[in-house]
Amino acid sequence: MIDVTAYLRRIGVKIDGPPSVESLHLLHRAHAERVPYECMEIWLGRPTTVDPVESAARIVRGRGGYCYHLNGAFSVLLRALGYRVTRHRGGVQGHAGVPANVDGGHLVLTVSGLPGPGNPGGEWLVDQGLGDAIHDPLPLVAGTYRQGPFTYGLRPSEVEPGGWRFDHDPRGDFLGMDFRAAPAEMREFAARHEFFSTSPESGFVRVATVQRRDASGVDVMRGLVLTRLGDREHTLTAWTERDYFEMLADVFGLSLPDVTLAERAELWQRLWIAHEKWAASR
Repeated sequence: MIDVTAYLRRIGVKIDGPPSVESLHLLHRAHAERVPYECMEIWLGRPTTVDPVESAARIVRGRGGYCYHLNGAFSVLLRALGYRVTRHRGGVQGHAGVPANVDGGHLVLTVSGLPGPGNPGGEWLVDQGLGDAIHDPLPLVAGTYRQGPFTYGLRPSEVEPGGWRFDHDPRGDFLGMDFRAAPAEMREFAARHEFFSTSPESGFVRVATVQRRDASGVDVMRGLVLTRLGDREHTLTAWTERDYFEMLADVFGLSLPDVTLAERAELWQRLWIAHEKWAASR
């Protein structure tokens, strides 16, 4: 259903042999580093769906997406490579002022059948769609995990019996994420995707966000402001159209080959207006 060879070429990985813990980590790291978490299609006025095959094709063409796209596409890639993948219904808790939930605002993946050191049960949390969170898969075992400069936690969910809770690093973009143990179908996420894509209340509609995780930190672009967390922390602002698109290409590998010059100019105007409103509100 997908072009596996082209997908692996897109993330710069060659895979030989059957599924393994080592290959799963290699695939996860490469995907996180080379396929950005981004919502630019919303800002370009291009509707998308939660169809994993559509998402995979867009990734092969050099783009990214958010959780439904990234985890949806990654799930079909892993399945094509022989991994046992399950999709789950999850929900992100942005801050302590909102309750934890599993409202379908997040698509979660687990991979099973791969026991390893510290994980005799062989289940792994696999997630490309948390933006500034994990770089490697996490053993689906309660505990605290260090990845680069960040510390994460896994524990039983307090809002979903039998489910799990991922606790983000305190410097992260959100507080945590809960997910249901039962499998989910992609159609369960369609309504929330519609909200995220179109509602004025959606964070993706309000702020053009791009994120990319690597071994030593995370790059985050919100509007025109680029922030590096982890090593060599800094903040830069794109003051010109050229600066902005160069940042997308150089930092995130997001060259937008399918976006015309006219579309870039229109996008820049929308971003600049949003930036001025944000600056005035401060």
